[in-house]
Amino acid sequence: QVQLMESGGVAVQAGGSLTLSCSASGGIYISGSRYCMAWFRQAPGKEREGVGSIHTFSGQRHVTDSVKGRFTISRDVARNTMYLRMNDLEPGDTGMYYCAAVESLGLACSLRYEYNFWGQGTQVTVSS
Repeated sequence: QVQLMESGGVAVQAGGSLTLSCSASGGIYISGSRYCMAWFRQAPGKEREGVGSIHTFSGQRHVTDSVKGRFTISRDVARNTMYLRMNDLEPGDTGMYYCAAVESLGLACSLRYEYNFWGQGTQVTVSS
């Protein structure tokens, strides 16, 4: 069974940096598989929003405009893990961050896909 597990969420001050990890198991193999993996976040009282995605095979990646230049998505094939590097954090980045995945037929991803595998989330709190 596919499992995704996020880690790395902590409380930080504005301007700080943080790296979140998403380890995949049970069928999603970053090496040689074709999945879209993505990060989503949800702040209290707000709708969930996509942060960025990466294709496990092609490595093609993108982040949403609101975090462009501050956040970077990457993957470590050997560790079967996806990362979200977050720099220059702002209080508006506070929220629960979720890792998600969906099998891909192509080589590119979109945050509009119907992601059907989800992790439990990791909390990021940015104080001013």
